[in-house]
Amino acid sequence: MGLFSFFTSDVAIDLGTANTIIIQDDKIVLDEPSIIAIDKTTSQPVAIGRKAQQMYGKTHKNIETIRPLRDGVIADFNAAELMLRGMLRMINNRRGWFSPSLRMVVCIPSGSTEVEIRAVRDSSEQAGAREVYMIYEPMAAAIGIGLDVEAPEGNMIVDIGGGTTEIAVISLGGIVCNKSVRIAGDEFNGDILEYMRYTHNIKIGEKTAEEIKINVGSAMVELDEPPEDYVVKGPHQTTAYPLEIPVNYKEIARALDKSIKKLETAILQVLEETPPELYSDIYRNGIYLTGGGALLRGLAKRLTDRFEILFKVSEDPLHAVAKGTGIALKNIYNFKFLMK
Repeated sequence: MGLFSFFTSDVAIDLGTANTIIIQDDKIVLDEPSIIAIDKTTSQPVAIGRKAQQMYGKTHKNIETIRPLRDGVIADFNAAELMLRGMLRMINNRRGWFSPSLRMVVCIPSGSTEVEIRAVRDSSEQAGAREVYMIYEPMAAAIGIGLDVEAPEGNMIVDIGGGTTEIAVISLGGIVCNKSVRIAGDEFNGDILEYMRYTHNIKIGEKTAEEIKINVGSAMVELDEPPEDYVVKGPHQTTAYPLEIPVNYKEIARALDKSIKKLETAILQVLEETPPELYSDIYRNGIYLTGGGALLRGLAKRLTDRFEILFKVSEDPLHAVAKGTGIALKNIYNFKFLMK
């Protein structure tokens, strides 16, 4: 067994729209933005992850920065393969010159089509995986926050990622009802871009919109501990003269309101489909929020007030899915019935 483990390496991958997290030997060995910079003349990668993110929106005509995943699925197959291969090389370089055969567990959105699942499998195999298993994101999130997914009890997960929000009711090792909606971090960034353009006549990029969301993002116009205003710098829409605009959390709460209402509608639809016995479990246990979107100020309170069910932000929501994928990998034979 020791010799076999030397020639094979197990990795768990949370291949997210915003970030890719790789777990190996129960540790997070890589946590990088899901972005790659490619030299258009040679079609070879120039930078991957955080280095590529620093180039985003700042490149010349020979370098293109690409986010290979959009709305939770692979949008650019070639870029996804190059990015995944580069990230695996980054962790292998830390191990030395020898590159063992890979066995992967990759998480995927619960609403993935067969074509989208095949794209993830093909990209993983092209990047060097010998065996590829896939697990649905809400199931991985539930495992990652310590829920007993095989228990005869209903638990509800709302995983708000970069490209999709996964809403699922889990019981007896399966997903009873679920909904995957493309209202998540990227959509929130788009709302902020639009708001800044139409309200303040200032032109900003995705990176600045993300910084605004992190610094003053809110789901409610009244917070107990409001953040300080965030100063945004950029060109005027028409004159291109420089602008410096202070933005407060109330403005961003209004900007995000429409998308959050759509999120509330999706949660309601899943609750309506939930069998009564499981609904009573959910009412007693509360609903768990995971993913980067769970960190949006006031979101848990707004949803609790809206549905009169306690919404709880899980511990370390950013890494819940990755941790669950890692646990599924470690206990792959016990959790094989959850894999695709």
